[in-house]
Amino acid sequence: MIDKKEKSLVVIQLSGGNDAMNTLVPYTNGIYHDSRSAIHLTEDKIIDIDGSLGFHPEMGEIKKLWDQNKVAVINGIGYPVPNRSHFRSMDIWHTAESETIAADGWLGRTIREIDPKHKNVVTAVNFGRGLPRALVCKDVPVASVGDLNTYGLMPDIKGSVQRENALNYFSRMYGPNQGRDAILNTLGENGVSAMTGVDILSDANSKYSSSVEYADNPISNNLKDIAKVIFANVGTKIYYAQQGSFDTHAGELFNHAKLWKDLSDALGDFFEDLREHDKENDVTVLLFSEFGRRIEDNGSGTDHGSGGVAFVLGGSVKGGFYGELPSLELSEQVEGDMKYNNDFRGTYATLLDQWLGIDSVPILGKNYEQHNFINTGI
Repeated sequence: MIDKKEKSLVVIQLSGGNDAMNTLVPYTNGIYHDSRSAIHLTEDKIIDIDGSLGFHPEMGEIKKLWDQNKVAVINGIGYPVPNRSHFRSMDIWHTAESETIAADGWLGRTIREIDPKHKNVVTAVNFGRGLPRALVCKDVPVASVGDLNTYGLMPDIKGSVQRENALNYFSRMYGPNQGRDAILNTLGENGVSAMTGVDILSDANSKYSSSVEYADNPISNNLKDIAKVIFANVGTKIYYAQQGSFDTHAGELFNHAKLWKDLSDALGDFFEDLREHDKENDVTVLLFSEFGRRIEDNGSGTDHGSGGVAFVLGGSVKGGFYGELPSLELSEQVEGDMKYNNDFRGTYATLLDQWLGIDSVPILGKNYEQHNFINTGI
């Protein structure tokens, strides 16, 4: 069991390239309206936050957190020499390496630093199908959960006797055996880790109790499952989930609104749950996307761009704007995109050093300029 005040990080990937300009809306800027005749959001619809910028109209729950000084908006975020490929750009964010193809993900390396001897097989948990590259690292176990309610080995086996027999066979098949080769032993270790992780996470599910009613959609379900594991105090430090797709080439007004409605409402419920369980100051949430989108619309949506926006939320966050908001002036644009002016690895470094208390240099490869959005006094 971990101490009640152990800090954890929740990372939510906005897959597909979230449109920064229709998320943090420069609604008083004429260039914004002129460039987006088909999809601009007007002053009467956006949620004003400072007289010139506003949140998307479906971000009401995030605005409530903003009003409580619990949302940091990271402007102009990206990396040098932007790449508009989903695959390459996301790989850069996942590995924190923009010049070469890295083997390990930045969170995988973080998990290795936190638990170098693999004492806890649920130090990190991914909620969703597959395993994001950010969590991949050689010899680092990471649990991946589709739905905590049905999570487990051989869930279709209902009888207790049949299930126990099946688990015995599984244990003998995958348990440690010095007579096997290295590959089989690795499979064995992973199999035993999987069995241990199932027991731990299933127990977290059964013990959960809350008055908060989450909506029934994928991101709400994921955040509810994350809350269950947080409250179980099983030593999990890193949580990962995805929302998307934000690849809004067409039908952006409807699709973007639905994505942010689901996410904002889910975050509202999640933070209400954290407050109910006295955990709000112990959890920080990062929202990121692989790139922003073009300044001009394409008639019903937007194409791949560069400079974007990220958010950091939590009870220990010092809310406000961080990084410079990119200018929309033609002379400041980069091939029709907002200019990147804020390296995303500075945000990673801030979360590693100031939040998780982990030296960021071995993980990111060098020092990056950090922000001050973490309230270290809490």
